[in-house]
Amino acid sequence: MRFPFLFTGIFATFALAWYGQTILPQMQLGNLQPQVDEDSGDAYPIDNQGIVAQGRKVYVSNGCMYCHTQQVRADQSGSDIARGWGKRRTVARDYIYDNPVVLGVVRNGPDLTNEGLRQFDGKPVEAAWHFAHLYNPRDKVPGSIMPSYRYLFEKRKISGQRSVDALQLEGADAVGEGYEVVPTSQAKALVVYLMSLDRNHPLKEVKEEGAAK
Repeated sequence: MRFPFLFTGIFATFALAWYGQTILPQMQLGNLQPQVDEDSGDAYPIDNQGIVAQGRKVYVSNGCMYCHTQQVRADQSGSDIARGWGKRRTVARDYIYDNPVVLGVVRNGPDLTNEGLRQFDGKPVEAAWHFAHLYNPRDKVPGSIMPSYRYLFEKRKISGQRSVDALQLEGADAVGEGYEVVPTSQAKALVVYLMSLDRNHPLKEVKEEGAAK
């Protein structure tokens, strides 16, 4: 006689859990749309395609999200904003075009949410820096534990003029006379993607808490 009640209780427990973890979030967030500025008509976020989308695939396929996050926490949850990783915390609207969402859970390296806005010595980080960093991380960040992604580059014989994308390699990384190391199409796409990362745009559902550095 008690079995129907027991079954009903178990079913109700799982049903409520499924509703709370699946249906309710979908109802709250599933229909989020870009925020459109009433004055300029500009929309945020935008659905990046082309080389940016290709670069994101390279980012995912190389497992970058296992050591880097793309989520800025609120002041009460951490020191992300104080570190200059963003002006505000990230929210669901920031990721509506991301599939899959690469939030990440471990920070063996810095958060990359606003990597495209990063500066050194008051100047924006250029593509050449990213290429050199991917090729030999410790050359740009001494003590870095990031692995080298040299397989995203090609050593080739110089034919005519030296490529404008050729890395400036010195010391142990230097290549022989008449040769150069250049980024492959995958490396170029990855760097374009990294330089496109910018989630500092003001949103109505979150206030700006600090200033990115």
